[in-house]
Amino acid sequence: MPLSPAKSFLAALVLCIAVPAAAEEGAPTSDAQAGESAHDFTLTAIDGAPMPLKGYAGKTLLVVNTASLCGFTDQYSGLQALYAAYQDKGLVVIGVPSNDFGGQEPGGAGRIKEFCETNFNVRFPLADKTVVRGDAAHPFYLWAREMLGADNAPKWNFHKYLVGPDGSLLAAFPSSVEPMSDRIKAAIEDTLPGA
Repeated sequence: MPLSPAKSFLAALVLCIAVPAAAEEGAPTSDAQAGESAHDFTLTAIDGAPMPLKGYAGKTLLVVNTASLCGFTDQYSGLQALYAAYQDKGLVVIGVPSNDFGGQEPGGAGRIKEFCETNFNVRFPLADKTVVRGDAAHPFYLWAREMLGADNAPKWNFHKYLVGPDGSLLAAFPSSVEPMSDRIKAAIEDTLPGA
């Protein structure tokens, strides 16, 4: 027996609601949930090329959201010193310029790269300008927030995430913790593959 127009509409409405819900059940709701390790994510390098973090498998990573016009900008010196001190033992520092806090990274990729190299002799890899906070954050940052909790998400420029050689997220350090602090050096030394 054919359904009345009202019952047909209700049946179609139920299907429109039920089918997508069933399809999403058990599936990741975002790229953040899909990632099991930092190696599942890809940044964009400052020159526009893909920067897959799996390319750093076997190395310890310190991923830092940076800005050129911040009170913490001098930390670039410490980040470069840290990179120079531990690079041969397997540390890679990755600078992730972001304009999320106080509009303190207004420039484009070329200007950021020149600023870092000229003023701080930065030789570690730099990503292109990236969103690191809120729901529009890069999937790596969404994943990190999910893994360590919102209290360990970036609250300002020069927030640091420590990633182990296996891609596991090990620790977060707020902006106020200097790159060459004993706290960061000890955490890095505990994870270095070449130590």
